[in-house]
Amino acid sequence: MSAALIDGKSFAAGLRARVAALVQPFHAQTGRTPGLAVVLVGEDPASAVYVRAKGKATREAGMESIEHKLPDTTSQEELLALVDKLNADPTVDGILVQLPLPGHLDAEEVLLRIDPGKDVDGFHPVNAGRLATGLPGFVPCTPLGCLMLLEDLHGDLSGMDAVVVGRSNIVGKPMAALLTAKSCTVTVAHSRTRNLPHYLKHADIVVAAVGRANFVKGDWIKPGATVIDVGINRVDGRLVGDVDFDSAASVAGAITPVPGGVGPMTIACLLRNTLVAAYRHEEVPLDEGII
Repeated sequence: MSAALIDGKSFAAGLRARVAALVQPFHAQTGRTPGLAVVLVGEDPASAVYVRAKGKATREAGMESIEHKLPDTTSQEELLALVDKLNADPTVDGILVQLPLPGHLDAEEVLLRIDPGKDVDGFHPVNAGRLATGLPGFVPCTPLGCLMLLEDLHGDLSGMDAVVVGRSNIVGKPMAALLTAKSCTVTVAHSRTRNLPHYLKHADIVVAAVGRANFVKGDWIKPGATVIDVGINRVDGRLVGDVDFDSAASVAGAITPVPGGVGPMTIACLLRNTLVAAYRHEEVPLDEGII
């Protein structure tokens, strides 16, 4: 293997420490701690694991974790009423409704109901529009984490050719918008792109978020390119990414492993967004660039 490993776990630990360090001065000025409300509906095992991890990380950062666990019989009206209550609660800075929701619930309507100023997941169309037009808002946590890793590695990304493989509202589209804002030349590709290797061969940066195990092959990668693998797929009992790691690592200049690459950044960026939301709500000055 020739590629340098991008240690997302280590970077995320540093980000969480920076967030925690800013909780105390916030408390000193406002008399309260930032609060993140997480709503879990039903008994999905993976969602329950994510919610526990988010709650633990929130508390470790010195912030308040407000967890609402609802039965899978919860109606749309009941869920919307809870969101309205959290929107109106001044001690709640961030609201996260864990997806997927049970099939009888309309996730889109629920996400639209969240106050954009408390949408620390960055999924609300208002925040998506702000990102697209360069206005301040909240950026989805996974692409924000990817950008932090890229800037930590390269510094200025201006002029670099980037290919984002995937076009989801959660990762692909916001990732493309972030890289465009950093003056990269961005191509958005996906599983139906004709001759995908042609595009990747010219890319200085590849972000793979297509949701297919080992989809991107090493011989598609430009020698020395930076590869960010967002995928989390379980194959034969182990976690693998969307990139065929072994073949890509022999060509790339730097690559994120799975696990231990992008994954830890997602929760760290959620804490970061919650802290920023709290400072904004209380109108306490914060240099957001330091986190």
